[in-house]
Amino acid sequence: MTHHRSAIEQIVAQHCVGWDSPTPPRSGDAVTIRPRHVMSHDNTSAIIPKFHAIMGPDAPVHDPHQMVFVMDHDIQNHTPENLGKYAKISAFAHRMGIRYEPPGRGIAHQVMIEEGFVCPSSLIVGSDSHSNLYGALSSLGTPIVRTDAAAIWATGTTWWVIPPIVRVELHGCPSPGVTGKDIILSLCARFNQNQVLNAAIEFAGDGISHLSMDDRMTIANMSTEWGALAGWFPHDDVLDRYLIDLGIRDGFEPITPHPNARYARCLTIDIASVSPFVSGPNAPEIGTPVREIESQRIRVNKAYLMSCVNGRLRDFESAAEIFRDGRRVADGVEFYIAAASSTIERDAKLSGAWQTLIDAGAIPLPPGCGACIGLGAGTLGPGEVGISATNRNYQGRMGARDSSCYLASPSVVAYSASHGFIAGPSSDHTHPSSLIASECVPSNDHDPAPRPSMLDGFPQCIEGRSVVLTHGPINTDGIYGRDVTYQDGLSTKEMGSHAMHNYDPKFQQIARAGDILVAGHGFGIGSSREQAASALRYFGIRIIIAASASQTYLRNAYNNGLIVIECAPLAEFLIGNSVQSERTRVGPHLRVDFALGTITLDEATFEFTPPGRAMQELVIAGGLVELITRQGQGAIA
Repeated sequence: MTHHRSAIEQIVAQHCVGWDSPTPPRSGDAVTIRPRHVMSHDNTSAIIPKFHAIMGPDAPVHDPHQMVFVMDHDIQNHTPENLGKYAKISAFAHRMGIRYEPPGRGIAHQVMIEEGFVCPSSLIVGSDSHSNLYGALSSLGTPIVRTDAAAIWATGTTWWVIPPIVRVELHGCPSPGVTGKDIILSLCARFNQNQVLNAAIEFAGDGISHLSMDDRMTIANMSTEWGALAGWFPHDDVLDRYLIDLGIRDGFEPITPHPNARYARCLTIDIASVSPFVSGPNAPEIGTPVREIESQRIRVNKAYLMSCVNGRLRDFESAAEIFRDGRRVADGVEFYIAAASSTIERDAKLSGAWQTLIDAGAIPLPPGCGACIGLGAGTLGPGEVGISATNRNYQGRMGARDSSCYLASPSVVAYSASHGFIAGPSSDHTHPSSLIASECVPSNDHDPAPRPSMLDGFPQCIEGRSVVLTHGPINTDGIYGRDVTYQDGLSTKEMGSHAMHNYDPKFQQIARAGDILVAGHGFGIGSSREQAASALRYFGIRIIIAASASQTYLRNAYNNGLIVIECAPLAEFLIGNSVQSERTRVGPHLRVDFALGTITLDEATFEFTPPGRAMQELVIAGGLVELITRQGQGAIA
């Protein structure tokens, strides 16, 4: 059967090395990719020792032009330790001839675009979960993990499995006042049953022509919170005009999907039916139209207009419109603003929007991530409520574990800040009463993949006590919290002692080394922080069984030699028989037989698909760094 390729499959094929099959790579294939660029930020300091472990302390990187360092996460931290970390990264970049952008230049994803590192039809990876944003420029942007980054520094390549590809059709014209943020929040709320988990999204439909580049960046960026690994937009005149403004005129050939390309599923939404939306508290998939939530008069303590998803010029201008008539930030509310880049802050000042917000009582912060990731000034205190134009509102991410956070567009955030409770500006347009959306899953005419054979050295069977995590989905902020994510000096024992604390402070007293961890759907969604996998390994967890797991988390786990398998029937059975007031409980003894592909407990048996050859090799070697070293720093197969 002829395989008509999607746009994403075509981009991967152009960046694939060592592919010796006469048939181009397709969804599901494991490939070796050579990305055009690899971005890292503050986590560069943790990648450097991994690179040295592969290549030695004095070896050069494979291709310095492939790499970009942008410091953006903890830039408000002026302690000697953090300044020393930045100095170490800067010195490494200078020695290797790598592009380095210092603290204050802006958030890495925005800077990558402004500096021309992202162009259509290219494969751009970043050691950050919001690398999906590059898809707005018709690039395949996707996150990698720290160990992958070290591998690319050393060899120019890393391994990747082409994900399922989902077509998302946007039709119609958005109503006045509706933004890209409202559209992606609506998609997260409407299709919230893992329809795009671990998938790459190709956006399509006549509605795209009505979306600005800012809207597309917002949607592509938050395809991460929707569960996707990429969010690709097609090339059109709107993008061409934007590229001309950036000074990008050549070096690429536009790619379009074949009209008969196969997709794992197709989702459709009429964006004319979208109204201003609010998500939360503490979950992007819980969404409510503004007109419904404002009657609840949910009091807010803090409001935020910042981040790589909504920190651009139009966002500040739309927020400033709320305060044009002399309105001020409400008493008792702290309203924080930070531009996505120094260039955007300059332009917002020139337009007058920045000063309008300052005059209204907004508190400016430097261009960077800051409160979005719970660092620096303005984080949420115990019991506080925040409304934010950021991209993620997981429990404890932006501050105290018992705080609450809602997501909304810049205008809704500004309006809420001016009123002191969650609300949105009125509109002359009457929004439809409900979203118009549909889903289609094509029939699968492929034979099931054969069960992989077990390599010598990979454990044939693992037995042990299970520990069941009853609540979910469990994100990486819950597994390894913001307070320790950028503490690079922690020992492995100390890292293990922080595992799961933000999810359940009692976890460390209930679980023990040697346990088998069982979790529900979407385990490990969220950021690409590697410690969310390595900390559990250091704690002593032998294997994780999830109903479904984030592909980025799986990469982190196997790159660190930690086994993760998916078995929804078992996980749902054990979680369904749990007392929901207990977030962590001791479960039954499990026997995981990889040769048979079965998990047994008492008299029950559940089937699963064992890890493939590449994952087994990583586990046998003890992780990707060890595997590359063993293979002699060659290209990763």
